Amino acid sequence: MIRVNLLPHRAEKRRARQIQFIAFSVISVVLAGLLVGTVEIAIDTQISYQERRNAYLKQETAVLDKQIEEIKKLREQTQSLLARKNVVEGLQSTRSDVVHLLDQMLRILPDGVYLKTLKQTGNRITLVGFTQSNARVSTLMRAIEDSPWLDTPTLIEIHATTAGGARISEFTLNFNLTKPQAAVSTTPTAKPVGAKN
Repeated sequence: MIRVNLLPHRAEKRRARQIQFIAFSVISVVLAGLLVGTVEIAIDTQISYQERRNAYLKQETAVLDKQIEEIKKLREQTQSLLARKNVVEGLQSTRSDVVHLLDQMLRILPDGVYLKTLKQTGNRITLVGFTQSNARVSTLMRAIEDSPWLDTPTLIEIHATTAGGARISEFTLNFNLTKPQAAVSTTPTAKPVGAKN
């Protein structure tokens, strides 16, 4: 016997395909939403991580800036202390120079020469004085040349003047204050290895 199916099978197949399409569409939308949510969460996580890193770097930069300021202050203090130390060492090394200068002036000053002013600028000495004759200034200059502590006398000017009714000459003289070699090299020189006495 032959069976004939009079049911609308095409409509049922169409309805099944529509249901399948709707299900696939819903699943695709859900999967797309999950994918977008996952990507957004990952991006937010990266952004928050980078913001935390930036905040940490700013904090560390502020700490380093403070340390750099402290280092600058310490360097300035060090430079100031070194400058003071150099000044003190310079004063220590030259404190006896005035004594030697006055001692040498007493030894070499010829009779008939009188000092008016004696000014020291570094190692340069400017002497202003009075003399009874120009020959005594020449004698003073030769004595300065022969002194172990003084050298390079230079006569700046000499001119006639009167003092107490007497005619005298006023002169200006420059010279240098030096240290003799024996005073400079106080440490003995080392002998080469294997040298004989």
